Amino acid sequence: MTIAIVGAGLGGLALARVLHVKGIEAVVHEREQARHARGQGGMLDIHSGQRALREAGLMDEFHAIARGAGQDMRLLQPDGTLLLQEDTPDDAPLLRPEVDRADLRDMLLDSLPEHTVRWGHAYESADNGVLRFANGSSARYDLLVGADGAGSRVRALLTDARPAHIGQNVVELGIPDIDRTHPDLAAMVGRGNYWVLGNGISLGAQRNGDGRVRIGVSFYNTGEDWFTTSGIPLDDPAATRARLIDLLADWDPRITALITACDDTIVPRAITTLPVGLTWPQAPDTTLLGDAAHLMPPVGEGANMALLDGALLATALAAHPDDFPTAIGEYEREMFDRTSTAARMSADMQELLMSPNAAQRMLDFFQPG
Repeated sequence: MTIAIVGAGLGGLALARVLHVKGIEAVVHEREQARHARGQGGMLDIHSGQRALREAGLMDEFHAIARGAGQDMRLLQPDGTLLLQEDTPDDAPLLRPEVDRADLRDMLLDSLPEHTVRWGHAYESADNGVLRFANGSSARYDLLVGADGAGSRVRALLTDARPAHIGQNVVELGIPDIDRTHPDLAAMVGRGNYWVLGNGISLGAQRNGDGRVRIGVSFYNTGEDWFTTSGIPLDDPAATRARLIDLLADWDPRITALITACDDTIVPRAITTLPVGLTWPQAPDTTLLGDAAHLMPPVGEGANMALLDGALLATALAAHPDDFPTAIGEYEREMFDRTSTAARMSADMQELLMSPNAAQRMLDFFQPG
């Protein structure tokens, strides 16, 4: 029987890999034309998702690309006050290591047989066991898995739920090769994550494995139209940097110097989520995983849940290879329970970040009592 996975993100690839390990083949249909057709984002904090990588037989490969030093963290207030600094010993266990999303995706892709992923196949529709793609081709399936991310089109086969804006808009920038180009800023950021939490605004700087520091300036309690009303000229990188610094006028200039040092790659992101605890009536031949099923605030759980979804769905399918409805039911019951808990925790963390006293509350979170 044919298992069709729509989407070659982390969850879909984890599903394909664990199925392969268990002797079951699947086909992954991906709309991108090739694996490096677009950037894959920054670093990921992989903790619970390591269980999926063990199921996939890829822990050695994972340890080869994981960065233990990425677990370091610095927490500051906008006036430059350092509230918390955590430095990871070199011999510390890799409990929550950082890894480049692109490296993790490449690792999963490299673990699959050739031609498992069919590039350039953008999903258009599905019914009666037939997938149709934007390029005019089609493919049959006995089981369809929507692993097509936040903007999932497969999701509509199971639920009317759509992502909703949560009052956060982010401007992403970056400093290339920071150790060489700005060693003073490199020392300030450190080896891992650097967080500055203000009243309604935060700045996060994150080391990537390629030497780039990825910076996100988040504006909370803002509307969906914020990018059109904020006065940020996103088509002019220099003016965008200047406007961001204006919006952070009362911040320590050592912090805003990070923005001045950024290159011209600027990406606006409006943050959306699906309802916490989303479920749907079970279908006999279709299910979802990852952001297609449970899009959460970007606070460290989404990639881990997607990896686990893929591994646990594969385990259920291997246990019931001739009974997809039973496998789907087993998988979805566990997935709904696990991810609703993670979504509630993520929503609580999002509420903290949006609060007026976010820095102190975050310090209390890491140092209770």
